[in-house]
Amino acid sequence: MPRHLSTHLLYIGLLLGSVACAGADEHTATYPAVTDARLAAPEARNWLMYRGTYDGWGYSGLSGINTGNVKNLKPLWTYSTGMTEAHQAPPIVNEGHLFITTPHNHVLALDARTGSLNWRYQRELPEDLMQLHPTNRGVALHGDKVYLATADAFLVALDAATGEVVWEQQVEDYLNGYYMTLAPLAAEGLILVGVSGGEFGIRGFIQAFDAATGKPVWKTYTVPGPGEPGNDAWPGDSWKRGGAPAWVTGSYDAKEKITYWGTGNAGPWIGEARPGDNLYTTSVLALDIHTGKIRAHHQYHWNDSWDWDEVAAPILVDRPQGGQVRKTLVHAGRDGYLWTLERKPDALAFIDARPYVEQNVYSAIDPTTGRPSYDEARVPKLGERVEYCPSVWGGKDWPPVAYSPQTGYLYIPANENLCGALTGEPVEYRAGEMYMGVKVEDIEVIPTPEAKDHIGELQAWDLASGKRAWTTEFASHNWGPVLATAGGLVFSGGTNDRQFRAFDARTGKLLWQQGTNSGVVGVPVSFEVEGRQYIAVQSGWGVDAERKQQVLNQHLGTRVQVPQGGVLWVFGLPD
Repeated sequence: MPRHLSTHLLYIGLLLGSVACAGADEHTATYPAVTDARLAAPEARNWLMYRGTYDGWGYSGLSGINTGNVKNLKPLWTYSTGMTEAHQAPPIVNEGHLFITTPHNHVLALDARTGSLNWRYQRELPEDLMQLHPTNRGVALHGDKVYLATADAFLVALDAATGEVVWEQQVEDYLNGYYMTLAPLAAEGLILVGVSGGEFGIRGFIQAFDAATGKPVWKTYTVPGPGEPGNDAWPGDSWKRGGAPAWVTGSYDAKEKITYWGTGNAGPWIGEARPGDNLYTTSVLALDIHTGKIRAHHQYHWNDSWDWDEVAAPILVDRPQGGQVRKTLVHAGRDGYLWTLERKPDALAFIDARPYVEQNVYSAIDPTTGRPSYDEARVPKLGERVEYCPSVWGGKDWPPVAYSPQTGYLYIPANENLCGALTGEPVEYRAGEMYMGVKVEDIEVIPTPEAKDHIGELQAWDLASGKRAWTTEFASHNWGPVLATAGGLVFSGGTNDRQFRAFDARTGKLLWQQGTNSGVVGVPVSFEVEGRQYIAVQSGWGVDAERKQQVLNQHLGTRVQVPQGGVLWVFGLPD
C-alpha cells in the first residue's frame, strides 16, 4: 500500500492548525451550544451527528423537498475542498453552521446558506504515518466545540466559532498501527471514539473522554485480556494483537444509556492461525455509556476468515408486536446477511437473519442463538486458495443504510454478483507493520456471469414482513451511503458514473439525478435554514471504491476511471 505523507502543500499560506478566514460574516458570531438534550432530540432542521439521530436511521423529518417537486432540485452552491481521496463525511449542521472533514484531517466550517468559508483547520500529520484508509467520516458537536478523530490517533477539540484548538488528547500511538477515521459520538457529556488498524495487529478498543476537558473517562477493549470474559476464545497470547477495530460511529439508546458499536476483523485474517471464536471480533457490543462496561454482545460470525468487518453500527428500531413494543437492532452485515436482534438491558437476543445477497459460506444458522455453521470448503486456509461469496468487500461495506418510519423500509446499498478468493500464509507480528497473513496481490474479486449486467443495488426491505419490497440495479458497484426523508424520498450516490440520485421511497422509482465532479461516497444529509430545505453531500472518489474499481477493470476488461477531487454539493428548490 502507498505511504500517505502527512502534510499537503495545496494551501500555500495556510497556517498549520486552524485559521479563521477573512470574510466570515456576523452569522458566525453567535454559535448555539449543542447540549445533551438537543442531541437526544435534535431539531429536524439541523443535522447534529453522523446519522442525524442516535438511533442511526439516517432519516430527515423535513418534507419541503418531496416526491412532487424533487424533479426541480438544483445545485445552489458548491465548495471545492482542494483534496483528493475519498470524501466520506456528512455535512454536520447546527443552526446554519456547517462542518465537513476531508482526507488528511482538514475541518472546514462554512455558512450553510451561502457556502462562504468561516475557518479551516489543517492537522499536521507525521511524515512516517501509514494509513490504509486516507479518509475521515466527520465531526461530533457538543457545547461550543467541534471534535475530530485524527489519522495519527488523537482526539482534537476545536472552538466551533473560530476553529482554534481548545485541547487535544492522544488516544494511542500511531507507530503501533493505530489510526482513526470515524466521526466521534457525543453523548452524556462524553466524546466516544473507536480505533482503526485491524490489518496491523492492534488490540481494538472504544474509549470515552470528557467533552469539556479531554480527560479519559473509560476505555473498553474489544479483545478481552486474561481474566476477562471471552479471553478463552483466543489461543495463547494472540489476544494481544487480535484486531477487532471499531472504525464507524456507534448508535445510542439514550433512555437505557447503552451505546452499540460494531467491530471488525481479527488479526491475522485467516482463522486457522488463531483457533477459537475470537471474541469480540465481527460483533456488536452493547456498552454502558457511563462506565464502558460490556452489557451484552452478539457475534455475527466466529473465527472470521473472510475480512467481513461488521463495523457498521446497528440501527435501533422499536416495533409494535402483540400489543407491546419490541426493541430491536437491525444490521445489514458485510457477511451478506440482514440481522435482527432484540435489545434488552443486559442481553441481545437473536430474532432473525436472512441473506440479502448471494452467500455460500453459511450452511445453517442456529434458530435460537444465531450462530452460523460453515461450509468448510468455503473457509480460507493457510497455504490454500479458497473461493467464497460475497467478496472480501462483502454484501455491503461501511456505507450506512437508512430507515424510514413512513414506509417501514430499510434501504441497503448492496453489491451482488461478486465472489472472492483468499490464499493465507503464515505471518510474524512486528509492531506497526502489516499483520494480515494474506498478500495483497492474492486478494481476489471474482465477478459472476451476472456481473456483466449489474453489480450495485439499492434494496428496500420491509422490516415488518422481513421481505424485500423493491430493488434498483446499477451496472457499477455501489458505495453510496443512504438518506431517507419525510418527503417520501431516498437519496444515494455511490456509482462510478458520478451520479447523485433521488428515488421514491415506496417504489424505488428514479425521480431525479445530478452528475457531479467525482464519485459520491459521502454521507448525504438534509437541513433547513430560514425555512429553506437543503440536501447536501460530498463528492470525492477514492480508497476502497477506487481500489475495487481497479480490480473490476482487470476482471471485466473495462477501463473505468473515476476522477478524484472533493466537492461539497448543496441542493435546493428554486426560489
